[in-house]
Amino acid sequence: MRFHIVAGIYVLVFSLFYDFSDGQRALLIILIAAVMAAETINTCIEELCNLISDHFEPLVKISKDAAAGAVLILSVAAAAVAVIFFLDFEVIGKIISFFAATPWLIAVFALSAVISIIFIVLGPVGIKNKIMHLKFINQK
Repeated sequence: MRFHIVAGIYVLVFSLFYDFSDGQRALLIILIAAVMAAETINTCIEELCNLISDHFEPLVKISKDAAAGAVLILSVAAAAVAVIFFLDFEVIGKIISFFAATPWLIAVFALSAVISIIFIVLGPVGIKNKIMHLKFINQK
């Protein structure tokens, strides 16, 4: 889910560089929400399956795989729409020129990428735990 959140934010930010219609912007928002909703349902199905069975069960495996497959299918469709919408080399060149002309924006973008990776890998709880651990070490 954390990856989908980060990807959705970047899609919405970079969509500002494009001359999308209201319908295209609405479709992007709907696809982002649909992927995140599907991931949430997938998590619910997996957790319910774990609650029902504490050992290997073929039907549980099928349920988990089908739910994950549904997320994959929707994610691939969303990625295909993103390629159709965003693969415009003229606009991509303008984006690169925009950032190249303003070096501090490159630093902001790089910082956002680092923060995004930390968020994806650790999540909010992991980040909080790391901060609390650092505070504890500094108090010694």
